Amino acid sequence: MTAKALIIVDVQNDFCEGGALAVGGGAGVAAAISEHVASTSYDHVVATRDYHVDPGGHFSDEPDFVRSWPRHCVAGTAGAAFHPDLDVVPVEAVFSKGQYSDGYSGFDGSTGEESLHDWLTERGVTEVDVVGIATDHCVRATALDAAERGLRTDVRLDLTAGVARRTVDTALDDLANAGITLLGTPVVRT
Repeated sequence: MTAKALIIVDVQNDFCEGGALAVGGGAGVAAAISEHVASTSYDHVVATRDYHVDPGGHFSDEPDFVRSWPRHCVAGTAGAAFHPDLDVVPVEAVFSKGQYSDGYSGFDGSTGEESLHDWLTERGVTEVDVVGIATDHCVRATALDAAERGLRTDVRLDLTAGVARRTVDTALDDLANAGITLLGTPVVRT
């Protein structure tokens, strides 16, 4: 038996307009993902979230916006909560990542009991759609890790938001080169 899952990546307040590390179009992506889930049939729907406790050098007062960033998605804060336009009712499991590290990929996260990879494997998932924020960072890392683990992987670009055109273009090349199917056009407001 095979199954298909939707992985919703980091649709959190701090990554949407008004947040500590806002990505243009994030709130619109939250609403669009909710509409997509309501009109599309998946066997499973899961979500990842940045949930930083002490991520070391990931936070910086002088970030390089590549490996270091301003404080964001601190565990237990409103910024770490899912955006209110994201309907979380269909979400079966939430995988927290980055507590003590960068945590770009959802496959670095866990429910506290099991990893995303183990959870998907236990449910016979062989195919995933990846959506969320940001196309050029955590969506990219999650999709690449999914493909590396042998999952047929599609990224629904119309349900993603990216930080910058240059880094989104590089991410799209990386994803395509890994055999990942890219559907639609990403939201990028620079």
